[in-house]
Amino acid sequence: MRAPRRVVIHGHFYQPPREDPWLEEMPRQPGAAPWHDWNERIERECYRAIAAARVQSPDGRIARIRNLYAALSFDVGPTLFEWMEHHAPATYRAILEADRLAVARHGVGNAMAQPYHHVILPLASRRDKVTEVRWGIADFQRRFGRHPEGMWLPETAVDDETLDVLAQEGIQFTVLAPGQVAQPPRHGRPGRYRTANGRAITVCCYDGTRSHGVAFGRLLVNARAWKADLLADLDPAVPDAVTIATDGETYGHHHKFSEMALAWVFEELAREPHVEVTSYARLVADWPPVESVTLVEPSAWSCAHGVERWRSDCGCRVDGHANPSQAWRTPLREGLEALRDALDARFAEEGAALFRDAWGARDGYGAVVAAEPDVRHDGVRGWLRPGLTPAEEVRARELLEMARDTLRMFTSCAWFFDDLGGLEPVQALRYAARALDLAGATAGAEGLERALRTTLRRALSNDAALGTGEDIWVRQVRPLVPAGVRLAAGAQAAATFVPSWPSPDAPAHQIEVVGERVALTHRRTGRRRHYDVTVQRSGVAEVQAYVRPRPDLDRAAPDEHLLAGIVPVSLDEYPERERLAVRDGLRTVRTHELARRLFGEHRLATLALAGTTLVDAAVTELQHEVDQLAGPETGGRVARLLALCDLLELAGHHLPFEAQTRFARVVRALPAPARAPFAEAARRLGFDDTLLVDDEPW
Repeated sequence: MRAPRRVVIHGHFYQPPREDPWLEEMPRQPGAAPWHDWNERIERECYRAIAAARVQSPDGRIARIRNLYAALSFDVGPTLFEWMEHHAPATYRAILEADRLAVARHGVGNAMAQPYHHVILPLASRRDKVTEVRWGIADFQRRFGRHPEGMWLPETAVDDETLDVLAQEGIQFTVLAPGQVAQPPRHGRPGRYRTANGRAITVCCYDGTRSHGVAFGRLLVNARAWKADLLADLDPAVPDAVTIATDGETYGHHHKFSEMALAWVFEELAREPHVEVTSYARLVADWPPVESVTLVEPSAWSCAHGVERWRSDCGCRVDGHANPSQAWRTPLREGLEALRDALDARFAEEGAALFRDAWGARDGYGAVVAAEPDVRHDGVRGWLRPGLTPAEEVRARELLEMARDTLRMFTSCAWFFDDLGGLEPVQALRYAARALDLAGATAGAEGLERALRTTLRRALSNDAALGTGEDIWVRQVRPLVPAGVRLAAGAQAAATFVPSWPSPDAPAHQIEVVGERVALTHRRTGRRRHYDVTVQRSGVAEVQAYVRPRPDLDRAAPDEHLLAGIVPVSLDEYPERERLAVRDGLRTVRTHELARRLFGEHRLATLALAGTTLVDAAVTELQHEVDQLAGPETGGRVARLLALCDLLELAGHHLPFEAQTRFARVVRALPAPARAPFAEAARRLGFDDTLLVDDEPW
């Protein structure tokens, strides 16, 4: 007998993209500490936890570990999935395996697709809607090996045209909030919507009260109370459905350890004879819609004013206790929309000579973006006009990359939060900057940038120190040194100072280092750039690179058309991967140099045989030198003390407390005029000038 109550718990998994658009690398994000970045932090707290949720026995021990994706209905944003594939492969495989098992058992999977860039589709043109949906389908097909039955809409933002595009592209259903239709179907069942163009699509409305209780209430605090809520008003004579939809990050990130509550509820519901845990896809397959629904449009689940949260100061915000202005949303959207229109015109005009069908090529580029970036094996060539030169092929690929950045300028997160100076609006502006770089000087990119900056002057941050959108563009968006120059500097320095550097290749580039010549080849576009790079070491662990782009060896890339002469690049400006490797390499080399100078080869060998670490030896030696400072040969002992401080710094060891205390005693015992030679040593040991002049008793 079919269970009378179906329970669907859906998780919408997504994170705002935060990678460097030029290098395709995730920079360190201090707010995510102790993890490297927010994706890594949330993967540890949530995505991995759901894939291996602990089910406890009554005595608190672990009874079982369950992959909850096998019971959840879920969707994962393509940009998040791309990160997960490379940085959390075990979790990535667990998600794919859960869907594969669901297909094998039930004929439909648990996974739904998403449009590729989490764009508010009612604010996009139909052409952009089609591209985003097709890219999302292409990404889903590559990962799950099947066409998606359903597609989750970013922020569930919807209008008639959006649903018409979904139906046109073969999507059978989507999920909306109950307030997004005039009257949700009875008993939690799916409904049918017919678009103005006559296409039909199924709409599932989640239970708003229960979903709010999970996401923002206290249902996850007490799993028994949550189970009771799911079974409330159960009538075995009336088959119905209870469906919950929240951000997937609810489980483990927003509510710590709540994946354990989810696991317990799933296990308990499986024991109920009149309940079946299912997915939206199975619900639609088993209960075809019989009632029609009327759309409330445009609308979204996170804005009470339609879709105004993504274009005006509607009052919807994250921090309900503060009263910041979101008036910046309007000029941000206006500026990016004007830029989009200009870049689209450039794409169509220049692309007409390069592609058989420029817009068809853009739609098809989703399959290339979803795959590993490698210009040698992409699907672009089929869209190119015959007889193009190699340079024209490169330019065609650059246009497609420009189109990709134009699309991702409109990632919804840029408008969702409370201030223009946040990570997400800055990220959208960085996509705009890269799109302008790829447009190139000959396309009038400088004029387009000036127009954007003029509009951004009207966008004001709530933080007066950040200023206007134009101020943010200049300080945080536009890199002072182009990405290619930074990467060339880092690659040459790594090759020079890191003998064990495993591979010079980077996510977005193939790198060749031959002598003082560095060549970078972009993996997607095939653009090849050459640089002459020299590096010089200075200080304890510092290095300076001097980079001269060589457009004479290959036509200059669009993002470097303004560069001339030699560009100095400091270590802090290298990409993170190269910067950390160079610092570690320099420290290793410098540590060995200092150790040999301070201890000599014979004593180093003796220390090693005695089991004494270099750091322990340096600490002991430092304390000895401090005790002898007031004796003869003061200058030589100070120099040795400074070298020992260098050695401890290079080893990442703190300055010894006892050495500082002894130093203060030794110096304070001297008359004030005799303390001057110890000024540099005092500074290195953490003291200010007070120690050199203070005559207060110890």
